[in-house]
Amino acid sequence: MHRIVIVGGGAGGLELATRLGNRLGKPGRAHVTLVDRCAVHVWKPLLHEVAAGSLDTHAHEIAYAAHAHWNGFTFVHGEMTALDRASRSVKIGPMFESDDSDAEVLPPRGLEYDTLVLALGSRTHFFGVPGAEEHAIALDTLEQAERLRKRLLQVCLRKRAHGTTETNEAVDIAIIGGGATGVELAAELRRMEHTLKQFRLLSESPRAAMRISLLERGDRVLPALAQRVSDTTRDTLEKMNIAVKVSTSVTSVRPESVEVAGGVSIPADITIWAAGIRAPGVLASLDGIAVNHINQVKVTPSLQSETDANIFALGDCASCAWTADVLVPPRAQAAHQQAMFLCKALGARIEGRAIGAFMYKDHGSLVSLGSPTAVGSVAGITSTGKFFVEGFMAKLMYAALYRKHLVAVSGLRRTVFGLAAHGLGRLLAPRVKLH
Repeated sequence: MHRIVIVGGGAGGLELATRLGNRLGKPGRAHVTLVDRCAVHVWKPLLHEVAAGSLDTHAHEIAYAAHAHWNGFTFVHGEMTALDRASRSVKIGPMFESDDSDAEVLPPRGLEYDTLVLALGSRTHFFGVPGAEEHAIALDTLEQAERLRKRLLQVCLRKRAHGTTETNEAVDIAIIGGGATGVELAAELRRMEHTLKQFRLLSESPRAAMRISLLERGDRVLPALAQRVSDTTRDTLEKMNIAVKVSTSVTSVRPESVEVAGGVSIPADITIWAAGIRAPGVLASLDGIAVNHINQVKVTPSLQSETDANIFALGDCASCAWTADVLVPPRAQAAHQQAMFLCKALGARIEGRAIGAFMYKDHGSLVSLGSPTAVGSVAGITSTGKFFVEGFMAKLMYAALYRKHLVAVSGLRRTVFGLAAHGLGRLLAPRVKLH
């Protein structure tokens, strides 16, 4: 059978593997394999909630091995380290018991393919800022989100135990980057502050709260979205007592502070970096694959690599033209649309038919600003093609995005039962994860 290997189980990779497994794998028309370094999938836009402790990962994670069994594809646990295009083989590195252990669980392996799909997503871009990679926490993976959550709990406990005044009981948090991740994390942390006080993890003094600073190099937050969305978001954040500092360039990150241009030092017990992305470095080292300056694979309109027609790329790791001078943005909706396109395209490729070209449609963007509200612009029938939404209606639409992802991956029945079980579980659990 035709061998399709998908590397990366993010929003796009997992959806593509699921669709191809059901469409081609179960009928025996192709052998579909998904490769990922993690054992479970959590939708990346939810990581800010994991970091704030407001989302229990066990209720929202999808185990790749079980999902593969149910949907007609094979899961290989491991990380791609190299590519041999001549023999059409992906090299998988060894697996160890833990990141700091030398005990090998699985040896290096090779995986042959007829069609390879790269869906490795993106990683944080630190732009060479001194100390950023060492002292700031990124939000690329579930492990990083859990690390941030545990660090937050530890700092809150330490401040409460050793603080002698309201000033030094406060927790200083600096978030670098005013894009969607930084904005949503700032709002979610402020929302969870009251719960942390309820459980006596944070001082109950009104002036000993979290002091959250959101630093953006550009002249406004959410620079990729419409001005009205940006302005409304900033107003909402400032009403939540979040210090929004635009036109602020970070010059270095230290263990307990962030230095910005002009010699100003901003105290920070915790520093979070959400200021930019680039594709994983392994893509730049692959055998003859053309990439751009941030390691994204250069692809044709059919999402095939410019240097190898047997290799496709989608999602954040693909440099795909939208218009003559604009690339498809690194958003979950783009990965979803590309997964749907590739499901049909790879079926056509196996049958020897023309693949066609991918066309991205921007359906707008929504940003969560805590439990009761959201803000954004969505596609509509107006002179500009979009309309502005905020408040409860926007929050419902934001929540629907995740449900849509679950239905695309797990199907309607499993999604409904899963959400019902999660809702019942929340009745018996604290609002914040305490351990």
